[in-house]
Amino acid sequence: MSAPHAPQVLVILAAGKAKRYGGLKPLAPIGPAGEAILDMVASDATSSGFERVVLVLSPGTGDEIREHVSGHWPGDIDVRFALQRDARGTVDAVLAAWDELAGVDTFGVANADDLYGPSAFDLLSGHLGAGGANALVGFRLERAVIGSAPVTRGICRMDLSGELLGIDERRNVVRRDDGTFEAGDGREPTALDSGSLVSMNLWSFSRALEGEFRRAMQGADDGEVLLPELVADLVGSRRDDHPFSVIPTDGRCVGVTHPGDLDLVKADVQAQIERGERPATLWAER
Repeated sequence: MSAPHAPQVLVILAAGKAKRYGGLKPLAPIGPAGEAILDMVASDATSSGFERVVLVLSPGTGDEIREHVSGHWPGDIDVRFALQRDARGTVDAVLAAWDELAGVDTFGVANADDLYGPSAFDLLSGHLGAGGANALVGFRLERAVIGSAPVTRGICRMDLSGELLGIDERRNVVRRDDGTFEAGDGREPTALDSGSLVSMNLWSFSRALEGEFRRAMQGADDGEVLLPELVADLVGSRRDDHPFSVIPTDGRCVGVTHPGDLDLVKADVQAQIERGERPATLWAER
């Protein structure tokens, strides 16, 4: 008798407070018919092969997101809900979903407020389907910034084989008038390569890392621990034990960081549809 099929599972982190945006970012209407970011992320993921979606919610906004999902998602989507009771960062958010990961060896993780695009999810699903373990999908810096407001971006450092060596977080990153980029965080180099691969929190993890996740939170007292911080530790002195590969994509990643980004993201989504990079109708390609 063959072993039961293990579904591809995507954990979507939807418990953030979105202080800069000032609203419930996962439900920001960016699609041509007012579809929410969260709807488009889940549609892209399920069209790429992910068979189960686990939404990590907060006590404050979870009911609103649940109600939205119930009213807008097809009834045959395998969607589970997990509650992150305290705002202790993205490592804790993934741990909140752990019970819903039974039966799988690896799983994906994504933000609920970044639109990664179908091609990026195709790459991540293909990686998991081929038996790949820990990985980060890396976007080109020039393809991961929208508008003129400063953002934070984690620049990937890799070896020649594409293995992750570290993530260099740069703050106050802006696009100059000539299309180049600079970081206004007082560090060198100020100029950033527009083709650098950056982390947008699109990951795959092995469930064998559970102990590392839990140890990271035990050492955090009441503070937050973020996924890039955990990964930086894992690929540091212990990189041979827990290697992470970087999966490069030339796809577009856009999200709503500031209130003024909403119209920019709507226009970008419409342009993606017109170029044939994404379907005009959600859930159509499952």
